[in-house]
Amino acid sequence: MYRPIITLLIALTGPLCHGAEPTGLTLELTDSTTGQPVVDAVIILDSGSENQPAEAEIIQKNREFQPHSLVIARHSKVDFPNRDNTQHHVYSFSPAKVFDLELYAGRPEKPITFDQTGVVEIGCNIHDNMQGFILVTDVNPAGYTDDQGRLDLRLPASANGNAESGLRIWHPRMTDNTRMARFTVNQPYPEFLELSVELSPEPAGDDRLDGLQKRFREL
Repeated sequence: MYRPIITLLIALTGPLCHGAEPTGLTLELTDSTTGQPVVDAVIILDSGSENQPAEAEIIQKNREFQPHSLVIARHSKVDFPNRDNTQHHVYSFSPAKVFDLELYAGRPEKPITFDQTGVVEIGCNIHDNMQGFILVTDVNPAGYTDDQGRLDLRLPASANGNAESGLRIWHPRMTDNTRMARFTVNQPYPEFLELSVELSPEPAGDDRLDGLQKRFREL
């Protein structure tokens, strides 16, 4: 299981603009190691719309968590039905939520409530290749980067042009995928914003959770 240090590079380019109205800009996200676009990264603006608690599911099917990643509001409840013909043992020891659904088939007795923001990494203590993520946030995502690593954003603007906007980015292959990377974008905003994050190579098959499971078994 890869972790720590994540290298972030921000480059602001393009003409500048002012104004009290929300400002549009295009974000482009690349992998700092390869220069390739980062596809399907989650982009969250601190000034985004409030995320409302909901009920959701992450199923286990074909020995995978589906969906692989889920964005929910704080206080949401998530159920973990097992639709495989084998038992699973679902757990997390992430600071945002520690839980342990011991070996089971079918549906757990009750859903899990996620009452702290952050990234919750989940695994199965039986099947090493199973890994999933739950992002708990107070605001809705602004969107996901496309095949070119791009996303159009609307940032709030203050009357005097001195405000700043917080921006968070997450992708499952970030070298530290246990947290959302934070940026601050100051006014006057650029029309084009280039960000770069360091991604880990695609994990090799069944070895992807070795480190995570080793730590869990040592608890």
